[in-house]
Amino acid sequence: MNRKSVVALGASAVALIAATTLAVGPAQAHDSNSEEKTVTLTAKLRQLNGSGASGTATAVVSGQKIKHIEVHAKGLTPDAPHAQHIHYGKQAENECPTLKLDTNKDGRLTTLEGVPAYGPVVVSLNTTGETTPASFLDVTRFPVSKDGKYNYSRNNINFTDVAGTGYPGAGGTGTAKQIADAIRDGKGVLVIHGQDYDGNGKYNFSNPEGASELNPNLPAEATDPAVCGVLEEH
Repeated sequence: MNRKSVVALGASAVALIAATTLAVGPAQAHDSNSEEKTVTLTAKLRQLNGSGASGTATAVVSGQKIKHIEVHAKGLTPDAPHAQHIHYGKQAENECPTLKLDTNKDGRLTTLEGVPAYGPVVVSLNTTGETTPASFLDVTRFPVSKDGKYNYSRNNINFTDVAGTGYPGAGGTGTAKQIADAIRDGKGVLVIHGQDYDGNGKYNFSNPEGASELNPNLPAEATDPAVCGVLEEH
């Protein structure tokens, strides 16, 4: 798969990733006094699945908007698109996953295996266009790593209502305000996807990982998580 690959998954795929959020304990209490303040959140991004990749992220959140976000990553699969998102779930652990979530014991974490830790997608960090979870695998609009590196920057990303985030009511929908408040409270997890397990310089099906559980037309290498970090105020 290269930069010209087009993947536009519909609501069914978004529901799939959202529906896998598991109840792992009560959510932390929210400080209502901090709901509208502007905060600067940072994350140190560390490798998942032995990717060897790393990076940093900074996000300025104000009201129901990310006023500015930057992601600087290195050590990624070279010259390949990398889906990146902010994840959050009211009943998730809201942290980076470990191999304890490797349910089939194959030594790797898939995106869905990681959902109990980091929650479903609430923001797609695309380079252009809309940023809702509906675009979480539209690879034509995610950054491409030049020689394994990229520097991503975007302004004025609005939070939206997201179904499957574990809130009471129909569909477990969290409102834009609820999700913004949770991210401001340090519960957002930034995940970069895409891992070239066999080191042949491209994402492919010809390896033990096979197809992605998110879309059978994509290799698992294109969607498995490679880097993760929690956005927190320091």
